[in-house]
Amino acid sequence: MQLFPYKKSLCIVITFGKRMTAFIPTEHQHQRYNPLTGEWVLVCPHRMKRPWSGQQELPQKNNLPEFDPTNPLCPGVTRGNGEKNPVYTSTFVFPNDFPALLEEVPEPPESDDPLFKIAPARGQCRVMCFHPKSNKTLPIMTPKEIQNVITEWINQFNELKTKYVWVQIFENKGASMGCSNPHPHCQIWSSSFFPRNPQIKDSNLRQYYEVHGRPMLDDYVEKELQKKERIVVLNPDWLVVVPYWATWPFETMLISRNKNKRIDDLTKTQIENLALTIKELTTKYDNLFQCSFPYSMGWHGAPTFDKYTEENTKHWTLHAIYYPPLLRSATVRKFMVGFELLCQGQRDLTAEQAAQRLREMDGTYHYDEIGSKI
Repeated sequence: MQLFPYKKSLCIVITFGKRMTAFIPTEHQHQRYNPLTGEWVLVCPHRMKRPWSGQQELPQKNNLPEFDPTNPLCPGVTRGNGEKNPVYTSTFVFPNDFPALLEEVPEPPESDDPLFKIAPARGQCRVMCFHPKSNKTLPIMTPKEIQNVITEWINQFNELKTKYVWVQIFENKGASMGCSNPHPHCQIWSSSFFPRNPQIKDSNLRQYYEVHGRPMLDDYVEKELQKKERIVVLNPDWLVVVPYWATWPFETMLISRNKNKRIDDLTKTQIENLALTIKELTTKYDNLFQCSFPYSMGWHGAPTFDKYTEENTKHWTLHAIYYPPLLRSATVRKFMVGFELLCQGQRDLTAEQAAQRLREMDGTYHYDEIGSKI
């Protein structure tokens, strides 16, 4: 008889007439707990052995021209709303022409019915171009150009945090992650409400701090540095790991090693090292399957509204999360369907296997630059 805990309940597995073999994490299914979200993920590494005859994506190659006069994100082009872009030479930010959140909208009527709750939602949505050239993505931009991106992220955050509860900086890269325009860019949504995912994360980080007296992710960084099993990129200011509890195949977390709480408290050196970290990580991603690697990424840090004073944000550590969909190759992706939608997250290869594959990739030279030498 073997006992193992699952949350607060106790599950019992009884085997008759058959001796159980030793547990091998790369062979046997198991569950891993995400302390940031309070959710479990099912890990099934043996599924990597199954043949694949499902949908395959077109490989995403970065074969765009530098300038496309029909692309509304290019310098000097007139967008759909009639506004003309400046002939920008670095980053360029403008209000989203089709925003999900608007500042001035009527508030919904109040409802006392527990089954039909409703609440107001206001905000701003902005688009930020990384570079004037459409064929430049982060892994093939220079560190200085990436520093310009980070600096503009900070500028936008500083402006919007004074008015809104939450400022979400995120990048959807690639058509398979819903990006409708291949020009290098990200989005910045600011909202009058505290969104669900960072709110849950805030609660779990706070609970951990109250029990242990240290930020959860500071402790997590120290333990990952000791174990050295899931590290992908490391420098004095930043750590990139495939989290122990990762759900997406090659999911990574980029974590501050300097107790930063928000993106607006980075020093010049930390910005420089962050640019190098982003370039190395995204280069490894592209080199993994020799394609323009798709992902959704975003920054999470301490909220900025009234009750979140310096004293009340000690539980936070600034970090970014990358969620790439590719699983086996440039054409085979992971779909979050069936069990994932109805029950809980599930992944095939283990976090350690994913980290090893990314760690072994060249993070300095991009496959597009050196061709078959990789």
